Amino acid sequence: MTSDLLPAPGSFVMFSTPWCGYCHRLTGQLNREGIEFETVDIEQNPSAAETVEQANDGNQTVPTLLFSDGSTLTNPSVTQVKQRLASLS
Repeated sequence: MTSDLLPAPGSFVMFSTPWCGYCHRLTGQLNREGIEFETVDIEQNPSAAETVEQANDGNQTVPTLLFSDGSTLTNPSVTQVKQRLASLS
């Protein structure tokens, strides 16, 4: 995993693509909850695509979220994201 992609403590990065409906849905839900995060387009960032592949058995499955502790969630619910963030704080 590329260390330059690790988010700040207690935060996460969402790896996505512009055409991913699941990414758009999760982004909207997170925004409504007031949860801040960074989004990285894996089609524009080869090292991000590699990180997603490492987390998903070689697949570029999005949304994949990378948390500050190095853990990941793939296509999570808002509840799962909130639980992971709570466990990091």
